Amino acid sequence: MYLGLDLGTSGLKALLVDGAEKIVAESVAPLQVSRPQDGWVEQNPSDWFIACENAIAALGVDLSQVQGIGLSGHMHGATLMNASGVPLRPCLLWNDTRAAVEAAELDADPLWRRISGNIVFPGFTAPKVEWVRRHEPDIFTQIDKVLLPKDTLRFWLTGEAVSDMSDAAGTSWLDTGARDWSDTLLAKSGLTRDQMPTLVEGSQVSGVLSGSIAGKLGLPAGIPVAGGGGDNAASAIGMGVVKPGQAFVSLGTSGVLFAATPSYAAAPESALHSFCHALPNLWHQMGVILSATDSLNWLAGILNADARQLTADLEQLQAPGRTVFMPYLGGERTPHNDAHVRGGFLHLAHNTDRAAMTRAVLEGVTHAVRDSFDAMVQTGTNIDSLIAVGGGSKSDYWLKAIATSLNMPIQIPAAGDFGGALGAARLGRMAATGEGAELAVPPPISRVIEPDVHLVDTFAEAHARYADTYRAVKHLR
Repeated sequence: MYLGLDLGTSGLKALLVDGAEKIVAESVAPLQVSRPQDGWVEQNPSDWFIACENAIAALGVDLSQVQGIGLSGHMHGATLMNASGVPLRPCLLWNDTRAAVEAAELDADPLWRRISGNIVFPGFTAPKVEWVRRHEPDIFTQIDKVLLPKDTLRFWLTGEAVSDMSDAAGTSWLDTGARDWSDTLLAKSGLTRDQMPTLVEGSQVSGVLSGSIAGKLGLPAGIPVAGGGGDNAASAIGMGVVKPGQAFVSLGTSGVLFAATPSYAAAPESALHSFCHALPNLWHQMGVILSATDSLNWLAGILNADARQLTADLEQLQAPGRTVFMPYLGGERTPHNDAHVRGGFLHLAHNTDRAAMTRAVLEGVTHAVRDSFDAMVQTGTNIDSLIAVGGGSKSDYWLKAIATSLNMPIQIPAAGDFGGALGAARLGRMAATGEGAELAVPPPISRVIEPDVHLVDTFAEAHARYADTYRAVKHLR
C-alpha cells in the first residue's frame, strides 16, 4: 500500500491506496489559518504535524504494509528554520500579500524573470523572505533553512531538508529551465544554497521515515518518502496530466488552468506560471484565478443562500447577460498580476435578480479562465483534452459555460479522488518501486460536457466586454 499526504490550507488529507490504486481509506484533519493583520495569512507548522498524526490515525486501518509515502502541499509558503530545526516564526502562506512592495521591487530587476521564468508575485516565497529581512531582521539572521510547507512536514517525518522541483519553482529562486537553485538570485536575497533544501524530482526518494515518527504514526520505519509535488503538480499526477496537450481546470477556492508542456516555456509577461512538473524532464504552464468558488461563496453569503442551490436553480445555459462581474475579490494573478484591483458588478438594473447575479458570477470566473487559456495559446501551448475537477465542477451550468467560452469539450471524471493526495500516493509508489510516468494515467471519464455551438460567438463577445471592463476600472483604487 502507498500513502499520500496532501497538506492543504484548511486541512491535511491522508489517502491510502493499494497496488491496484483502489482507495483503502481516507481522512482529513482540519487546519486553521491566522490573519493577524490585513493581508497577513499564517499557520504554525506544529499544527501540520498534529494534523498529520490525526489524519493518519483516522484512517483506522493496519498500516504495516505501507511501502512508500508521497507528499503534496500548498506552494509558496515560507517556513524559516533555525540551526536546531525549529521554526523561527509562523509560516507565511501562499495567500499572504504583505510582501507586495518587496515583490514589485524584486520583479523590477529583469534577472528574476529571466532566470526563474516567472513574475515575482507577492505570494511567492522570495519576496516574503525579503519582507522578513526588512521588518524582522533578528529572525532573518537566524535562518538556517527556508522550507516550503510540505517540505516542513517532510523534515518532521524524515529529518531531511529536501524539496522537489515543482514546489521549488514557486519560490522565485529556482532556475526553472536548469531545474536547480540560482546562486545569483539567492545572493540577491542575502541567502546561500546552504540555506535551501536539497532538490530531488518528485518521483525520487527524498529520505526515509524516521523510527521515532514511525512509532507515533503506526507506520513501518525506514520506508521511502518521495519528493512529491506542489499541490497542482501533484493533482496533475493524480489526473494523468503528464503529456503535451493534456490539461485540467480546477474550480476550487482559487481557479487553475494547468497544462503539461514537453519543455520549458517561460512567458512571464503573460502572468502565467511556468514551473517544473513533478516528474523528470517535464514542465507545465498554469494560469491562476485567485477567487473561483470563493466568488460564488461570497455571493451566497451576501444573499444568505446556499452556493450549491444558487447554481442548481439555473437551468439551460443562457447567453451572457449585460451584467458583468469581475472576480477580483483579492486581486488577480493571470493575466493581470494586479494585487490591488478589486471585484465588482457593473450594469446592474432594476430587473437584475438573484439568478442574473449568479450567472454573472459564474460568467466572470469563466471569462477569467478564458484569459488564462488565451495566454497559453499565445505562447504556443496547445490543449487537446481538458478535465474538470474541484467543487465548482459539480455545476453543469458552470462547466457548460467554460466549455462554450473555450469552444472545447470538458471531461468529467467518474466518482473518486483524483487530486493531490492520489498524486502524492502515486509519487510515493514511484519512489518505492522505481516505476515512472506510466503510473500517471487519466481517471475513467463518466461523461463529457460539450460546448453550446450556438453560443460560442456570444461568449466571445462577452469576454471582450469583460476585458474592456478591467481596462476601464484597473486604475480605480
